Amino acid sequence: MNRIDPFQVTSAGLDVMMPMNVVADFDGRIVHVGPTLAKVLGNRRYMGERLLDFFDLRRPKEEAILASLRRGASGKVLLRLRDENQTQFIGAAAALPGRAGILVNLSFGISIFEAVKRYGLAGSDFAPTDLTLELLYLAEANSAAMAESRALTEKLQGRVTAAVAEATTDTLTGLHNRRALQKALSRLVDRGIPFTLAHLDLDFFKAVNDTYGHAAGDFVLQEVAKILLEETRSGDTVARIGGDEFVLVFSNLTDRKRLATIAGRIIRRLEQPVLFDGERCRVSGSIGMVSTTQYDLCDIDRMLVDADMALYQSKGLGRARFSFYRVPEDDRDHKARGDDGDRPAP
Repeated sequence: MNRIDPFQVTSAGLDVMMPMNVVADFDGRIVHVGPTLAKVLGNRRYMGERLLDFFDLRRPKEEAILASLRRGASGKVLLRLRDENQTQFIGAAAALPGRAGILVNLSFGISIFEAVKRYGLAGSDFAPTDLTLELLYLAEANSAAMAESRALTEKLQGRVTAAVAEATTDTLTGLHNRRALQKALSRLVDRGIPFTLAHLDLDFFKAVNDTYGHAAGDFVLQEVAKILLEETRSGDTVARIGGDEFVLVFSNLTDRKRLATIAGRIIRRLEQPVLFDGERCRVSGSIGMVSTTQYDLCDIDRMLVDADMALYQSKGLGRARFSFYRVPEDDRDHKARGDDGDRPAP
């Protein structure tokens, strides 16, 4: 039986067992590079070139490792690739039989995850027995678990957001409801921001329901909601607090001239007929307003009551009017006294 050169046997499976190997002669010139290391080196010409033209030997010194290898010993080496990333490697170096050269098997060590991404490597680029594969699988599993966790968290947050929105939104009109109104008012009071509260009630709305049905009434309410949103600012609050009752909160606005202009414009628009299934549904609006500047101490519940009293002042004067509440001189009686209700200018 012919004797087989052990290096020839080893070299046949070298790239499978150690795909990040590099073989150099005792002058340090590269004679073989494993397929994965070849990917790392890219398009650079390396065959016949000095190994240390591509790598910086960090430990041990070149003379020490060469002397050790010539004696047939093996050793650990730390290398750094001479490229823009300065990728670090851990290597095990050994002299090949018959002074055939030096075999160095490299590993990325703790920089494996960055290196895989940087050089476009995959599991197939590593030996089946390499623990690197286990690390990659664990990292992939962890990444998948984290992605699933993020998706679940986002889904739960979405449900919470939807639940909060549902709890603070009037389902028919999309406006704020009474709970959201209370929060908005409390926030303004806590921050000391002046505001005007307007209570609006639709006139003749019952007649729409009785004549054309509740579907027509719902449609009218939705159209009213659109008008109120269009006639208020983004920082204001518009809430539906009952069947045909609405509250508008004008943040940082107490000037009566401006408020009268807004109220008049709202009333004029509400008086425009709403078409539903070919029928002209007619309503109007009465408004009562009160501002925080009218009180020494702001009390939300009292303001709501006073705005309601000013609203009925408008109703009593013929509807389709707005009234500003006037605080009584004697607060102990606290009787309803509003300014004369104003009709909007034509």
